[in-house]
Amino acid sequence: MKAVTAAARFLRGLGHAIAGLFTIWLLFPKMTPTEREAEVHRWAAEMLRKVDIELIVYGTPCASGPMLLVANHISWLDILVMHASRYCRFVSKSDVKHWPIIGALATGAGTLYIERESRRDAMRVVHHMAESLRAGDVVAIFPEGTTGDGVALLPFHANLLQAAISANAPVQPIALRFIDPETGERSNAPSFIGDETLLGSMWRTLSAPRLAAVVRYGEPQTAQGRDRRTWSADLHAAVDALRTL
Repeated sequence: MKAVTAAARFLRGLGHAIAGLFTIWLLFPKMTPTEREAEVHRWAAEMLRKVDIELIVYGTPCASGPMLLVANHISWLDILVMHASRYCRFVSKSDVKHWPIIGALATGAGTLYIERESRRDAMRVVHHMAESLRAGDVVAIFPEGTTGDGVALLPFHANLLQAAISANAPVQPIALRFIDPETGERSNAPSFIGDETLLGSMWRTLSAPRLAAVVRYGEPQTAQGRDRRTWSADLHAAVDALRTL
């Protein structure tokens, strides 16, 4: 029965992903930026419904930018979940751009790509992030730099936070969790760490009993004279506190 359930969810999700590609190719060129953002938000929320993942949101997403969102990173699902709760422009590793279907969807949604191993590329991305924030965008990063196990929060890399300081933009901490909605217990099904493959993680997620994705928004912060390292440490504490609520 797990295989049947997973196959049905996969087919529904694949059909919705293909429909999303056609929307990007055919309709996005005719849409305003605001209309594209609304469509990404709607599409992401519908994708969660297609694969039987409930979305639970606590706190208040920002109504408009500029805003930098800072969240913990657990799974390949995180970007979809955050788009479903509030549209944002993600900063993602450049590998994602080349993933079949997912890469085209991510690019269409306005993702900024970074070569994680390149210090020079990080400076380029910080510059583009600052430009986006000055233009009033909502930008999102995962400052851990990689996915964690959902139990412990990895240290934050402070470099990308410079964009918010340069643009004088506020930062909103966010905590992500995946749970069993029946028991409220943490679910490891969407895990994507270590030697786990993307396909293996996807299949495990689609095979799992019904999941809930919990997004908890904290209070926005301004730099108030803090440098990026000090602010990064404070944001780490804020995200960690939200994870335990």
